[in-house]
Amino acid sequence: MAAAARWCYRGDPQEAQSAPLVQFSNGKLQTSENMDFTLYKNKDDTNPRKKLQRILTLETDRLSYVGKNFGSGVLKCNSLCRYFVGVLDKDSGKMEVYNAESFNMQPLLSDEIIEDDPSDYQNKSYREKVDSCIEAFGTNKQKRALNSRRMNEVGSETLNVAVTKAAENIIETKGVAALVSDAAQHDLQDVSLFLPPCHEDADKPEDVYKFEDILAPAEYEALQTPAAAFVNMTPEQILKKTEEKSHCSFVLEELRSMPRDEASADRKARCLWFLDVLIKFSFQKVIKKKYAMGPDCPPIINNKLLKNFTAQTYNNGRLQNLISASMKAKITAYAIALALHINSFQTDLTVLQRDMKLRENKVLEVAKAMKLKISKRKGTAGLLDEDDHKLATLSLPLPVYKPTQGKRRKMK
Repeated sequence: MAAAARWCYRGDPQEAQSAPLVQFSNGKLQTSENMDFTLYKNKDDTNPRKKLQRILTLETDRLSYVGKNFGSGVLKCNSLCRYFVGVLDKDSGKMEVYNAESFNMQPLLSDEIIEDDPSDYQNKSYREKVDSCIEAFGTNKQKRALNSRRMNEVGSETLNVAVTKAAENIIETKGVAALVSDAAQHDLQDVSLFLPPCHEDADKPEDVYKFEDILAPAEYEALQTPAAAFVNMTPEQILKKTEEKSHCSFVLEELRSMPRDEASADRKARCLWFLDVLIKFSFQKVIKKKYAMGPDCPPIINNKLLKNFTAQTYNNGRLQNLISASMKAKITAYAIALALHINSFQTDLTVLQRDMKLRENKVLEVAKAMKLKISKRKGTAGLLDEDDHKLATLSLPLPVYKPTQGKRRKMK
């Protein structure tokens, strides 16, 4: 609305596109004398909704009134029926009919009147100017959004003050040393969320990270059919798969030394097949298909991967399964635990690290959090290289895990 787009209405309907009919919310009009009406229209003629918006004001000796044909205070009858005003020419006896709109005039109390000060308007920021326009002429949806944002701003300021005050009280009460100790304890709790269940009081290494916690009996049973091809794989087949890079290096190396015992070979084949699937699964970011690892993967294994190693998120109104950095750390921990069961509780971390395309310090961080002992040895000639490889050994008693000193870091 702008003053340049206004005109006064003093009873002649030809001065307006539609004649305003008024009624007063606080009573009936006793006399029509000394009534100074002013009609404002929205100057935006391109918007089909806004170009019909009108504001009618009235100044009297006692009160000021305002009415409008849009917003929450508009009369519902305006949308249900049409009004007309007839002007009778007494000389000719003819009547001309004009469109009309009904305005509900409400008193404007004195403390609500704000004098327009151009300097104040110029000093306002762009956001404040937009908010003022929304307050005066915005839709109901825009006004609700504005009120919600302002409430959030007030809530945020109150929360920040409360948090700052609470932090000062905690520091004063407990001291810095106690807070550092608490932070280290929280680090341990954060790390434990991404590790397999650890039974620290176990008497044997195989009971520290129990096999059933990595593969449930029903899941292990479902692996029999897809892992059958691993049981009696010939050296020629292994060489071909190595050239095709169809499986990770860890799995291919272990296939070269399968046990002769049928039951042991079957168990190792199932573990290797699941480990290969787990590592391949870690390379994905957003799981868009129901069967992420293809039709050859048993449904119970596919469900396990989605349930245990993905985080759910909403994107464009749809629920998606995301492999976040934390979930990749969890996959790494379970892969290490399974590799320990495959290799009599000592495994080559360097091979796993390269298969999973991770940095060495990330794999070592996970292994240390699992309370494994780290050592070095020369790499197997012909496998990857002959550089030093990091070995992880699960032995009792378990060492004490010490989080990284200095800046707190979360598992990513």
